[in-house]
Amino acid sequence: MTADTILHNAKIATNVDPSFVEAVAIKDGKISAIGTNDEIMRQRGSATSIIDGNGRAVIPGLNDSHIHPIRGGLNYNLELRWDGVPSLADALRRLKEQAMRTPPPQWVRVIGGWTAFQFAERRLPTLDEINRVAPDTPVFVLHLYDRAFLNGAALRAVGYTKDMPDPPGAEIQRDKQGNPTGLIIARPNAMILYATLAKGPKLTHEDQVNSTRHFMRELNRFGITSVIDAGGG
Repeated sequence: MTADTILHNAKIATNVDPSFVEAVAIKDGKISAIGTNDEIMRQRGSATSIIDGNGRAVIPGLNDSHIHPIRGGLNYNLELRWDGVPSLADALRRLKEQAMRTPPPQWVRVIGGWTAFQFAERRLPTLDEINRVAPDTPVFVLHLYDRAFLNGAALRAVGYTKDMPDPPGAEIQRDKQGNPTGLIIARPNAMILYATLAKGPKLTHEDQVNSTRHFMRELNRFGITSVIDAGGG
């Protein structure tokens, strides 16, 4: 049999014995053989695509059984990610750069995926710091499911004023004059966080398609090839 594709020179995880092999042959979109480099390369033909694994590990595609790929895909191009950013100073620098290149009326959104413990400073950003790096572009920074930071421009965009009462199960932090500071706290209901985020402008349909493709490609980069959407937006 001549293989359509051969992946060789790798450490390939299998669900059979042996647990790891050097090479795999693919025919008609399915794995047709596994074995050593020499064994599998015998199935090479003139039209066979050869992939050199360069000794790297290869695993079956992973399934994420609780994720929000529809919501994540529709919004991926709108978000600034702080995942793995080593310091708060670096995170704020990225926020400033994103604010400068974000066209009106779009917001800069940092939607979870980070914690103060990852930062060298071991603390959350302050509203003053966020307003300093992004004075004009609306910014929404979500921390876990407990709070969100809105800069002055975002407060104006959502229309939160001194006269707005606290929603049930939430707190809009206020200064001594009763004006919202920009900190919204879930006590304990997180609906205020998502309701506020939903006030931001959405992408066009064409851009939503593009955003979803980028999101799926990011999942693939981590080895995720199938998902179960847990609903929620």
